[in-house]
Amino acid sequence: MKGSGSRWALFVGFLVGACSTYFFLRQVWFERSYPILSEAQEKGPVTEGTPTSWRKEGAALINLLQPHHTGDLCEDSQVADELYQKIRVLCWVMTGPYYLQTRTRHVRSTWTRHCNVVVFMSSVEDPDFPTVGLGTKEGRDQLYWKTIRAFHYVYEHHAQEADWFLKADDDTYVVVDNLRWILSNRTPEEPIYFGKRFKPYAKQGYMSGGAGYVLSKEALRRFVKGFQTKVCTHTTHVEDLALGQCLEKMGVLAGDSRDTLQRETFHPFVPEHHLTGRFSKSFWYWSYCYYPIVEGPQCCSDLAVSFHYVEAELMYTLEYYTYHLRAYGYRPRYRPALHHNQALRSKTAVSDGLKAAEEAIDGGNRTAAAISVTGIRAKMETESDKRGKDNLNSLLTDNRTAVAPVRQR
Repeated sequence: MKGSGSRWALFVGFLVGACSTYFFLRQVWFERSYPILSEAQEKGPVTEGTPTSWRKEGAALINLLQPHHTGDLCEDSQVADELYQKIRVLCWVMTGPYYLQTRTRHVRSTWTRHCNVVVFMSSVEDPDFPTVGLGTKEGRDQLYWKTIRAFHYVYEHHAQEADWFLKADDDTYVVVDNLRWILSNRTPEEPIYFGKRFKPYAKQGYMSGGAGYVLSKEALRRFVKGFQTKVCTHTTHVEDLALGQCLEKMGVLAGDSRDTLQRETFHPFVPEHHLTGRFSKSFWYWSYCYYPIVEGPQCCSDLAVSFHYVEAELMYTLEYYTYHLRAYGYRPRYRPALHHNQALRSKTAVSDGLKAAEEAIDGGNRTAAAISVTGIRAKMETESDKRGKDNLNSLLTDNRTAVAPVRQR
């Protein structure tokens, strides 16, 4: 009996050791594989006539070249390019010195390339990465201190370089181009912020920290003013709740970030959990979500913005799925129009025709709208800019506003 127990213990020890070795070697392989891609791209020699991707200003990285403009097969990105210029997004990423190589450098190599400005916030400064040193300790109890100081930093150093200010963790993946679509329905002068909306402990709810949230320039100004005037203080280490309570006191609205079909865009878990998982009815998520939870394929908008708990390997997978993988012969099934204030217009006579059509649609005159749109298409048939025609037709597909109205209590 004793010998049988010893053999069983030996077998269990061997199994645990083998599994540990597998996961260790797997991580080592991954860490040694991806630097060839990321470091070579960022530090390798630049060919003549090709601009570098980043300009370093202090601890910030200023984007000089949109990723989809590289390579021989450039995608038709006229709408995204226009939004990139009109809706400037600063992304700041919360990280720490221990995660720079295992997490943050993969964030730097993937989705943050689509931001206008990127700042990595840590407890200590690292001029080579680069990171901003916030002078805090590390740990979950320091999250709100880091958030407070990070927003103060971007307000003092980069307020004029962006209109919207996104906070994300170093294990959050963000589709910044889809975020700009949501923001196209708003102006940075509005006191508003967006994210995955939770409902407890705040009248208007608050935004999940893990899914990320974005503040307008006016919301950022009010957040900073809240601490200057002592209206807001460090009340708890629960970062997302504390920030939501402060913004509520300062008159900042919690916006509705769902798409026109009422599908969520910000997500606090990885895609597979929302798409295929079944949350237990006792799971805290059910009582926290401000809007009804939908499980399965309709859980998430076709223009999803963020997912959380994304490991390094998945960062590259999501980047590929978002910007490279396409089904041949299909056009996107969901193509909501931009808000008419942000709709892209040609510099030719098309501009006047589109404006008249939009005014007719807003006023409910469908017949006049149809005539105006027909006139636009007729004029565009005579122009050689085929790409402009396709983009205009795309914008006229759906006259609904980009985001559902802000729900207030």
